[in-house]
Order: sequence, then C-alpha cells, then structure tokens
Amino acid sequence: MAVQVVINLLLSLFWLLVTGSYTVNNFLLGFILGLLLVYLLRSVLPGRFYIITLYKVIKLICVFLIELIKANIDVIRIVLQPSLKNEPAFFTYNTDLKTDWQVVLLSNLITLTPGTIVVGLSDDRTKIYIHAIDFGEKEEEIEGIKSSLEKVVREVGER
Repeated sequence: MAVQVVINLLLSLFWLLVTGSYTVNNFLLGFILGLLLVYLLRSVLPGRFYIITLYKVIKLICVFLIELIKANIDVIRIVLQPSLKNEPAFFTYNTDLKTDWQVVLLSNLITLTPGTIVVGLSDDRTKIYIHAIDFGEKEEEIEGIKSSLEKVVREVGER
C-alpha cells in the first residue's frame, strides 16, 4: 500500500513538472491521473489498491466511534442508577483473527471502549480475556464484538 501511495504522489509531482503549472488544482488533477494509473497497474504493484484499504480504515474508525458512543451511553446509565444493578464479569472471547497486529488492534479497541478491558491473551493468540463492567449473556457479548469490531478489523487486514 505504501508503495502505491508514493508512486501516486511521485506521479502527481511529475505532472506538476511536466505542465509547469504549480497550482493546487493542477496537483489534484495530477493526483487523480496518478490514481488512475496506479489503479491500472494494481496487478503489478504489491498489495491491494490503496483506496480500498483507506476506505476500510475509515469504516473501522466509524464503527469504533459508534461502538464508543454506545458504550459511553451504557456506562452513563450504570453510573446514574440510584442503586448499582450491574453484574461485572470476566469472560473469554475466541477470536478468528490470524495475525498478531489484528489481535492487538482488536484488543486495543475493546480496551478503549468504556466498560470493557482486555486483561490478557492466550499464548496462541486465539483467546482474549475480557472484563466487562456490566455482563449480560455471554453469547450476546461475543456476538456484539464479532459482528462489529472483529469484522471490520478482519476487513482491514484482508488482501
């Protein structure tokens, strides 16, 4: 992906040099033409087309922000209750992610969401041990993580 970005930027700068016009509009035109050329050469260049990866990263950020807002609302509900009725618990989450960076990213996203924290990983990196401040059904908690955060982390890591 980084190679594609560098090639696109170099093509944009080359466009500026060839045309002799050093304006932002001309740079954007060169960037778009370079993007088209990188797209046409995507089978020769390493990795998938970088705009797709950029889209997946933006999608990951949006999904995380939505989960962050929902978790904040849940924690606010717990804090504002007259008497505490939450049930904190530890549970094991089995992940299907293969690479270490994906497992670390998922663990960090879980920890950054209020109300949950990752307390450990198994040696083979297939199990994540999580503490939740308000634990409902185990299947519900696991499905919530699998259908949102793990899904988009997996999409970012696909080739």
